[in-house]
Amino acid sequence: MPGRVLICAGSDSGGGAGIQADIKTVTCLGGFAATAITALTAQNTLGVAAVHPVPPEFVLRQMEVVLSDIGADCIKTGMLAAIGIIEAVAEGLARFAPGVPLVVDPVMVAKGGAALLAEDANRSLIERLVKGATLITPNIPEAEVLLGRSIPDHDAMRSAARDLLTLGPGAVLLKGGHMEGDEVIDLLADASGIRTFSGSRIQSRSTHGTGCTLASAIATGIAQGLDLDRAVERARAYVRRAIETAPGLGHGHGPLNHGWTVDR
Repeated sequence: MPGRVLICAGSDSGGGAGIQADIKTVTCLGGFAATAITALTAQNTLGVAAVHPVPPEFVLRQMEVVLSDIGADCIKTGMLAAIGIIEAVAEGLARFAPGVPLVVDPVMVAKGGAALLAEDANRSLIERLVKGATLITPNIPEAEVLLGRSIPDHDAMRSAARDLLTLGPGAVLLKGGHMEGDEVIDLLADASGIRTFSGSRIQSRSTHGTGCTLASAIATGIAQGLDLDRAVERARAYVRRAIETAPGLGHGHGPLNHGWTVDR
């Protein structure tokens, strides 16, 4: 089996992030991607022009028919837009995928600054999905919202990673790309401690969809039976090369090159 990943997330009409990035990532890493689309967006490299949420009952229906037939070895959530959709996804997980590993990418704001999660939905996201997730993958701004405080430096990152664990996930990958400096540091925290993953910063405007891509790459690794550290290591290497070889499309934050040949 290649590793089946069900992705519950929004569609990016520009193809660089969201469901489109997720499918490309899972496929290029040798997995099989299925989807439950939560929202349609009209967007390109310059930003999000419009968002059209999918009715929650239809999100749930997508999950039901996929999971009852194809199944999943890991489920990944991305853009969920509103409380009703969060509730639908949580219901789908409980009814049709109990015990299946869950990677939650707490998507809140697009690269260009557009809100992708209603302000009143943060508590629901924590209570219904973050709590009990196998892994959550917040960036610094998302972690600040989840914790209700600023994270100004790398020392604060370590404290934040530990505190995010108290929200209930099995593990936290706190991504440090928003921090200043020539080195990008990510922290992986779980019950066994905190591990550091670091690499030199790539100066590029082609960074649209990096968060979606990283989370889906990790989910693919989990679905294929990799342990969490190896799944994170491989996913970070995949994203790095995808940035380095990006095609330079668009006039804003451009997409990655998801299709480069990777050693699985």
